[in-house]
Amino acid sequence: MELSYSFHLGSDRNKRINAKQRARTNASGTTSLSNNAIQNLNNLSKADKHNLRKYDNDRSLISILKGTTSLVDDTKKLYKDLFDESLNNYNEKQTRSDRKINDYFEHISNDKEHDLACEIIIELGDMDYWSNKSDKERHQMNKVFKEQIEALEIIVPNFKIANATAHYDEASPHLHIIGVPFKENCKRGLEKQVGKSTIFTKESLTMIQDKMRDNCIMSFNRVYNKDYTLKLKEEGRNQDINVKNMGNYSNIKKEQEKYKKKLNELNDKTDKLQNESVKITNLIDELKPSKLNKDNLIITTKQVNEIKEYINNTKQTTSNLKDSNDLISILDKYENDLKTHSNEIDILYEQVKNRNKEIDNLKNQLYQKEDYIDELEEKVDKLEELVNFFKNLWNKLLKFFKDKFFSSNEYDDLIEDLYNEDIFDESDIEKVKGNEDIEKDDFEI
Repeated sequence: MELSYSFHLGSDRNKRINAKQRARTNASGTTSLSNNAIQNLNNLSKADKHNLRKYDNDRSLISILKGTTSLVDDTKKLYKDLFDESLNNYNEKQTRSDRKINDYFEHISNDKEHDLACEIIIELGDMDYWSNKSDKERHQMNKVFKEQIEALEIIVPNFKIANATAHYDEASPHLHIIGVPFKENCKRGLEKQVGKSTIFTKESLTMIQDKMRDNCIMSFNRVYNKDYTLKLKEEGRNQDINVKNMGNYSNIKKEQEKYKKKLNELNDKTDKLQNESVKITNLIDELKPSKLNKDNLIITTKQVNEIKEYINNTKQTTSNLKDSNDLISILDKYENDLKTHSNEIDILYEQVKNRNKEIDNLKNQLYQKEDYIDELEEKVDKLEELVNFFKNLWNKLLKFFKDKFFSSNEYDDLIEDLYNEDIFDESDIEKVKGNEDIEKDDFEI
């Protein structure tokens, strides 16, 4: 059996409409393959929420294989591990303070020329393969994905991984890897710098993908005790259904060609036999009558052998010709039968094509809803920040009233009036009358 394999590196090109459309109609059933480049902290935060399912807090069907529950913190830590030494060396050489870099992570996040991090998505098998597999079988891919993580850092030593998360809540299991590519021995700036365009080139990606493919299928076969192979890289989709692609037809056609060739050889032999028949006829005409009986002809042993050989060759050639002609007739009949059913095939193909269009329309509607949900979730995040701001402000106001009127005889009357006017509730009264220890600076207006 053959399995598909995909290795996707996040890119700005994935923001294009046609890239998103291809991702939404891919055979794996996941839109994650349209992953964009991570250019700044905002992009990284979005990847954090998506990869670790922080939008809905449902992490039951994801597995964190490297890193923690904070992709942002993992990446910041990786930046320190990778670049702090080079950063310190760079800053020590600067005579002007405005040229020093306080935080390399923030520096790159604000630099539009470089990507802050890279996301790679790895997937083995499409949704048709995984559709009937149990959760236990699907989660066995954790072992395969872990070996992919290890292999990637060996194959690309200048790419370090901050976080890796496997997703099992979509049609096909897949792995999200967030890491940082870096280049060394730089002449300008830091000696060690981020370097996506240097590490991931068209040529290097081809090499990386080939090695990762081989590693993945070896891991899969060992973990699942299988003997599968990988599908060849597809250049595009086959759009036509042709009888020549059905079943074992192509093999039969090859056999037909072989026997046609043999038939041509036999035809050559037939021509040769015809020439020999003329020779035999002349031989018979030249036979002389016997002196004792004119009705009998005299024939030599040599002439008898020549006639026998001719007869044998004639029988053999005739038999072979019959077999070949029978086979060709059968093949012709088979081909005619296939052509007879071509109309039925065309009808089925149209039905499938129409059904696929319906499915694509439903998918597009679903993706539009998902985009809308993403927008709403972002708005909810902003509203939460706003609510928290006013909540803190309200607590400050309560504390302010408490500090302002605590020594006044009118304090209790004020609280009572606020309660009667439904401005305060019982919980607010508890706060302003309580003895909460709150820093004074927190409540300065």
